[in-house]
Amino acid sequence: MEMIPPQEEENTLEQTQKKVARALLEIGAVGFRPEDPIQFKSGIWSPVYVDNRLFTSNPNEWKDVIEGFQNLIKEKALSFDMIAGIESAGISHSAVLGYQEKKPMVYVKKEVKEHGTRKRIEGGKVEGKKVLLLEDLVSTGGSSISGVNVLREEGAQVDDCVVIVSYGMKKATEKFDKEKVNLHTLTSFPVILEEAVSMGKISDEVSETVKDWLADPDGWAGRHGFDK
Repeated sequence: MEMIPPQEEENTLEQTQKKVARALLEIGAVGFRPEDPIQFKSGIWSPVYVDNRLFTSNPNEWKDVIEGFQNLIKEKALSFDMIAGIESAGISHSAVLGYQEKKPMVYVKKEVKEHGTRKRIEGGKVEGKKVLLLEDLVSTGGSSISGVNVLREEGAQVDDCVVIVSYGMKKATEKFDKEKVNLHTLTSFPVILEEAVSMGKISDEVSETVKDWLADPDGWAGRHGFDK
């Protein structure tokens, strides 16, 4: 595989971060709600959200994401036999990436259904395979690590996870480190925030509120009177 000089790799990754961040903002996939925060499944209240599912109805911007994943795979020299997407938003991205990379693709259900086969992995066998996990968004990392564990229980080797966006939470970093999984992101919320200001999408006041949340997601609601 062609080796990329460290400086060139860094520049390419930085370009991808900004390009994907701008794509998210242009299609309206990022919401800023400092006055009406949403609650994540983990219980954390947030003044922001990201909906990566909007990419599928915006093919030009979706192309940036798929090409970003391909560049990331090349630049990080990630080797794998197949790709696994996390239900549900990760399925479409992993299917297209698998097609482009000419690799088999499966998907991991977040929970066992009461009907059907009651399997959490659909699409094929993963035993003895090196699997690249794909997630659309990482907050605390719970769903990603659950997917890693399910794949490993079925005999797969999982060393790497690629994701469109990460909030960069300490909880997620600790979970990935504990399970010895490398997390590779196309972009992060600090980059999205920087681009949102640059594009005039939000005010400096909203930016400061979001920065406060990024610094301490768990304590943000209490500090801003949203401790419900």
